[in-house]
Parts: sequence; C-alpha cells; structure tokens
Amino acid sequence: MKPLILSLLLAVLPLFAANAQPVTQPITLVDDLGRTVVLAQPATRIVSDYDVDVTIPLIELGVLPIASHGRLNRDGSPYLRSSKLLTGVDFDTADIAFLGAAEIDLEAVAALKPDLIITEMSRSTPVAKLEQLAPTLVVNSDLGAPHVYRMLAAATGRHTELARLESRYREQIALLKAEIQPEKRTVSVFQPLRGKLNVYHSYRAIGQVLRDAGFRFPAVMNEIPAGESVVISAERLPDLDADVIFDPYRSDRKAGAKAEIAAMEKIVPGFCRYLSACRNGRYILIPREEAISNSYAALSRMVATVQTAFAPRPE
Repeated sequence: MKPLILSLLLAVLPLFAANAQPVTQPITLVDDLGRTVVLAQPATRIVSDYDVDVTIPLIELGVLPIASHGRLNRDGSPYLRSSKLLTGVDFDTADIAFLGAAEIDLEAVAALKPDLIITEMSRSTPVAKLEQLAPTLVVNSDLGAPHVYRMLAAATGRHTELARLESRYREQIALLKAEIQPEKRTVSVFQPLRGKLNVYHSYRAIGQVLRDAGFRFPAVMNEIPAGESVVISAERLPDLDADVIFDPYRSDRKAGAKAEIAAMEKIVPGFCRYLSACRNGRYILIPREEAISNSYAALSRMVATVQTAFAPRPE
C-alpha cells in the first residue's frame, strides 16, 4: 500500500507545482529625489501626474496608465500634450481617466486605488500628499528620455520593451553619425520666448539627439549647466550662430512658424542677416510639440529632422 501512496504523491506533486503562482521579489527603486520606493510587484495600475514626461513614456513601454494629468482644449475637452501625435493615444482613444490640467484631483486618485503614482520634479502637487495614497515615484525629466524610461521600465518590468526602443535609437544615431560626421559640424538651439532669447544646454528631444550624435555647439551653450537654460541679450545673437540652427515653434497654435519668425523679428529686427545659418537657408523651424517630448518617438523624429537639415542641396 505504501508504495502505491508514494507513487500517487509523486504523480500529484508536479500538478501542484504547475499551478503554483511564481514568487515575485519586491522591487526597490531609488527615485530622483533620493527616496526609496518599494513595490511588491511590477506596477500595473499607474496614475501619471505629468502627460508629456510620464504618460507618453509609459504608453511607449506598453503600459496604459489608469489615469493621467492632461491639458484642456479651448472647448474644454481634455487632451494629452503631444501624445496623439507621437503615440496615437489620448483620452478620446483610450481608457485613461482625466485627473486635471493643473494639480491632479487627489480624491479621484484615491478612488482609483493605484499601485503606483509617478510624478515629475517640476509638478506642483506635493509628494507628501501623493505618497499617502500610493507608493510614489519622482522622476527628473531634465536628465533625458533614456533616464526616465529606465526608471519607468524598472517600476513596470518592461525591460524587453525598453531594450527594443533603445536598440532602434542607437541604430538611428549610428546612421546619423555615418552620414553627417557631426564632430565636424556646429549646431545651435534657441527660441524667442516672452520677448527674450532663450538658450538651452540641450533642448529636450532635439538636444538629446544633437548631444548623443556628437555635434559641436557654440561656447555660450556649452557654458550652460546640463538641464538648464539662460536668457541672453539680443546683442549676443551672433554668438549663437552655427552651421545649422534649430528653433522650436508652437505648432499647436494657429500662426505656427510665422509667429515664431515674427517674434524673432520683434527681438532683433532683420535677425536673419546676423546669422550665417539663416542666410544660407539653415535656420530650421521645428515643431515644439515633437521637440519638447521626452519620448523615443520624438527622438526618432528629431533624428530624421537633423538628417534632412544637413542633407546636401542641389545646385
């Protein structure tokens, strides 16, 4: 009898093993405020406190947040800035709850019972309030898309998806280097903003591409700390000259690029004659809605933009 019972147990044990749930190890993260955030398992019910720098990266990683910060159209309808353009996903195409355009609705967040809240360092809702509702991860988007994506991939277990995005971007940068030889070219990125010339060490997606490719920059740009910007006087406009200049304009507004040119004329009348790039037809106006996004989709579009800007011109 005993051998029979033993045989039955040996036959049944593999069935229990097959049906047993895999043991998941807690995920320990250190966010960009230096806080330690512990998750029992990869997050799936995520609330995003910033559309551009959190929601879009999550979507690209294959994680649809249950709710997100957003913006309001003039008709009062909500939207995710740049998301439909870069991912095809928005409040009207996906099951994402709208939480507000300025500060997010904390009562709505509590009712959703998220397993993770992700916010950005510049957001106004205090982290102390958010972490009372769920584990809260703070990211610094000024450190660039790759950094943000690696943090989000670690929180969601989307390492495979991230590897695919990174691999595609590395291949695009390699092709850009081979075609253009960036180390021999100078570039500049600035924009007129509220009547002043704003200059950035690296302007979001376009800046990331230019730095990663190895282009050279005017001294005034290299002197700016990474992730920061400065305002310079109109008299220093020639200091921003380069082989190619990129100016991100508000493509989501009616006047678009024409308004950007008018703004530059207001700051420096006849500005084009002070810039060899402009005189040579290499003052490139690029859509800010793409250039400002910390996403791999935006990086891809900026690589293509840079390739076009440096392409040979027929005589």
